[in-house]
Amino acid sequence: MNRLLVSLLFALGLSGAALAEPVKVVMETSKGDIELTLDQDKAPVSVANFLRYVDEGFYDNTIFHRVISGFMIQGGGLTAGMKKKSTHEPIKNEAKNGLKNQRGTIAMARTGDPHSATTQFFINHKDNTNLDYPSFDGWGYTVFGKVSKGMEVVDAIAATPTTMKSGRGDVPVETILIKSIKRVETQK
Repeated sequence: MNRLLVSLLFALGLSGAALAEPVKVVMETSKGDIELTLDQDKAPVSVANFLRYVDEGFYDNTIFHRVISGFMIQGGGLTAGMKKKSTHEPIKNEAKNGLKNQRGTIAMARTGDPHSATTQFFINHKDNTNLDYPSFDGWGYTVFGKVSKGMEVVDAIAATPTTMKSGRGDVPVETILIKSIKRVETQK
């Protein structure tokens, strides 16, 4: 960003992040590709966290381990053997960012602690307004992007039969592999 633009933004009380270009990634799965457009403006901490793991190759060969048709598909933290991968420190909850848990959005998964999100994410299979800020616990679940291509892949994953496995419910009978997640290079 040139100095004149930075000065103008500063004079207007805006930051350079307010003009951040959306970042796109492609998630290659065993069911097909899903392109995601990430919202750096409204969820900067969550996007930076997700991209850190993308750039480290963390998501390669993880699985969608929780699938509930008409709700969401969750992945990004377990291997095909249902082993949890080691993560960096949790991030702060950004659910107050105005983004809604609508069909096709991607959000950070977490435990009962609102600030416990690390690597796991879910893609909403339907509008889940009950997960929006303030939700049932005063926090909600942070949306940080949306599916820009490949919603039919999300639908196919959501339609997969599930079972109990390793003490977890809603695990796809067929292993649904996240082969990789990579940034899409933008043309300048």
